[in-house]
Amino acid sequence: MAEKSRTGHQNAVDRVLAAQGFAVDLPVIGRVRIPRPEHLAYYGALGVLAAAEIIEWPVALVLATGHWLIEDQHNRIAHEIGEALEEA
Repeated sequence: MAEKSRTGHQNAVDRVLAAQGFAVDLPVIGRVRIPRPEHLAYYGALGVLAAAEIIEWPVALVLATGHWLIEDQHNRIAHEIGEALEEA
């Protein structure tokens, strides 16, 4: 029974995380998570702004890092919600 609960738990967590994007297996690098299209657009826009020298590269890096950290926190919260739903 514990194994069935563990499998169900993992399925719930996987479903919650799958809603946040997808991953690709690359030969040398391994599994790389690809952000959702709106996040890719954000990172791309920062790159274009920095390349056009509208904003400085360090500012673009700080903004991208902050965005990534917020997204990572959101993924952790989604993981915890999945665990809580499985336990209920």
